[in-house]
Amino acid sequence: MTRSLRDLGVRVAWVTGASSGIGEALALELAAKGVTVAATARRADALDALATKAAALGGSITALPGDVTDAGDMISIARKISEAHGPIDLAILNAGLFIPVSADPFDLDAFRRTFEVNLGGTAACLAAVLPAMTARRGGRIVVVSSVTGYAGLPSSAAYGASKAGLINLAESLKFDLDRRGVAIQVANPGFVDTPATAGNAFAMPALIPPSEAARRIVAGVIRGGFEITFPKRFTYVLKLLRLLPYPAYFWLVTKATGWDKRED
Repeated sequence: MTRSLRDLGVRVAWVTGASSGIGEALALELAAKGVTVAATARRADALDALATKAAALGGSITALPGDVTDAGDMISIARKISEAHGPIDLAILNAGLFIPVSADPFDLDAFRRTFEVNLGGTAACLAAVLPAMTARRGGRIVVVSSVTGYAGLPSSAAYGASKAGLINLAESLKFDLDRRGVAIQVANPGFVDTPATAGNAFAMPALIPPSEAARRIVAGVIRGGFEITFPKRFTYVLKLLRLLPYPAYFWLVTKATGWDKRED
């Protein structure tokens, strides 16, 4: 028998980073499946457009603008969702920032901003939803990381480090949350065609559209398990590459991304 989000008790979902890319596609995918979705991002106009698009498709998305780095703002939004729609059954913490970096010039501010949004913002959202979930011993959380968290890739020193931190964060929290009745998963997509990846200066194998990424993440929520990763023909290769000795790893990644042909 095929399970659904309703079978899992998912009626209300909160999606962060919902103004574009994977977050926008996730909000629409969930709304199309009958879930009441609260969408958060800093851009109120983009969220309003998203809510209008969902209504035209027969779904329901409520726009709740906010900055994930503002912990008080996230607590307030989580409270608003619960008061208006009931407990948050599923929180997909997707808000993220990608700033390409290099060794020369080394941009310290890019690291600070990336960590503040990707790691600090996720932690702020966790602080907003976990107390209620652990109290009722129910709820689901998906931390959206990336395969760049598996190993170092060109221009991703800040982004990849933050995503590796998110994988570790989710792994570590699982030990506690399993005992408290709260499910946590980490989503590690491969390359997705979003505004964040549009400026990548290297080849991106197995690039997929945001709608496909959203479909696979939602399918992963329904399927269960800890990690949601796709497309496996690419992400599993990265997992295997990480097991190689460093000389082989750096040589293969340099060739695969075309970094050896890049002009400074």
